[in-house]
Amino acid sequence: MATITTDDVKHVANLARLEFSEEETQQFTHQLARILDYIGKLNELDTTDVPPTSHVLPIRNVVKEDVAEPSYDRDLVLATAPAAEEGHFEVPQVIE
Repeated sequence: MATITTDDVKHVANLARLEFSEEETQQFTHQLARILDYIGKLNELDTTDVPPTSHVLPIRNVVKEDVAEPSYDRDLVLATAPAAEEGHFEVPQVIE
């Protein structure tokens, strides 16, 4: 097992502002030690020919291409607004 002590668990719990009973502290100590052991086994694997990945599945950008297109006529849009001033929508003031 990896070397993790109950003091380590208590220290991390304190940093996270958590409180554990002695039984829970013992349980977490054991569980964290097992996790660290597993990580140690993973570190033994030869990954020299494995390319780094940020995602396990191949993904691509699914955003549509940014193409400039004609917009609506400003005067026509502002004609449908409840209030307009100097070519902009006029809205009620919300900050004094």
